Amino acid sequence: MAVSVVLVTFVSLTFVGSASLLQMQIGKMKGEWYDRVELSIFMCPNGRPTVDTCAGGEATQEQIDAIRALLESPSMEPYVQEVFFETKQEAYDAMKEQFADQDWFQRLDVDQLQVSFRVKLTDPTQIDIVSDEVSGRTGVEYVQDQRKILEPIFMVMNRATVLSAGLAVVMTVTAVLLITTTIRLSAMSRRRETEIMRLVGASNFFIQLPFMLEGALAALLGAGLATGALWAAVRYGVEDWLASEVGFINDYITTADVWLIAPVLAAIGIGIAAVSSLVSLSRYTKV
Repeated sequence: MAVSVVLVTFVSLTFVGSASLLQMQIGKMKGEWYDRVELSIFMCPNGRPTVDTCAGGEATQEQIDAIRALLESPSMEPYVQEVFFETKQEAYDAMKEQFADQDWFQRLDVDQLQVSFRVKLTDPTQIDIVSDEVSGRTGVEYVQDQRKILEPIFMVMNRATVLSAGLAVVMTVTAVLLITTTIRLSAMSRRRETEIMRLVGASNFFIQLPFMLEGALAALLGAGLATGALWAAVRYGVEDWLASEVGFINDYITTADVWLIAPVLAAIGIGIAAVSSLVSLSRYTKV
């Protein structure tokens, strides 16, 4: 039974720690990626108009200059940090680096592409202000908010965190029930000893203490195993493998983050044991 308590505490706290580390990773990624969020403004291309703002055909130089003037105007200065302009040829060269071996790229012509602006924002959370000012202007085909590309990724990761947290709650409840049963059986098997201790005047706390320590030590050992498992997962799974295989993320969680949550896991383990002890001992030692 003691081994079972250690194992179920280990599993439950591993889920708790995983959910915490996953949320920490999401926070790091949001801080890194949202700082890089840009607003892309695509001007009308040459060819059949796709939206009303392109009814006049390809964006003229006057329309391009008007958008540039708007982005560089004093009213946009608090929101716009830098403006990059990309010509058709620059767009073609960028696509060539990535898709030169694709069949569809061989049929692509420079004139089929469109010029565009990339706007680096002072505060990415205020991207809607700039987007609303540019959208719908003549010569602008569409405006792309890069946050909408990132948000589905974070939504999936947040749902994974919720799932992990839900499993952690279920396993924590299981741990409480199992520790309660263990302490209850331990108290019942030592009923003669506890009766003798009561007859010689031992206090309730003195009678309860061995059972409480037994549960606390088992839960603490489970917390230690959970910390060790999380450390190994981060050290070898994240720092060694994931960081080298997935290079577009620069800021990963580290083993330092595991040590940061280790005291919390230990406290949760002891808290589980304390709750379980109070439930069991209040009945079987007649507190």
